[in-house]
Amino acid sequence: MTLKVGRRVQLAVELTLTGQVARAGESTTEPAAVVGLLALAAGTEGTVEEVDDDRRESKEVREYARLKSLLDDFGHQMPPGSRAQLEEQVAALEPAWIAYQEAEIPVRVRVRLDNGFVLRDTAGDVFVAV
Repeated sequence: MTLKVGRRVQLAVELTLTGQVARAGESTTEPAAVVGLLALAAGTEGTVEEVDDDRRESKEVREYARLKSLLDDFGHQMPPGSRAQLEEQVAALEPAWIAYQEAEIPVRVRVRLDNGFVLRDTAGDVFVAV
């Protein structure tokens, strides 16, 4: 599933939140008292507010995107020889593009749950689309 800003999601697993607790605006560098345990049930729904993926584009991927865009937008106006040469260049770079598209990318998200809680910097694989 591709997570995008504004998409409705729900927790696929139950989450148990533990660790330091601090009031908003207070420093988290000092040890805080543990207030208790917070568990969020699987199925809790919310909305994706932010998506951060660590996908790095290689030089070949950027060049494929540039040339493919050029071919799609202006290919019909090019002389046949130039168009054929551009199509060959795009075809040569296509394997790098396909590998880039199919790569498993670790995604971190910020989701505002309907109950008011916000999960920030959370692994995207704990959510499913609604």
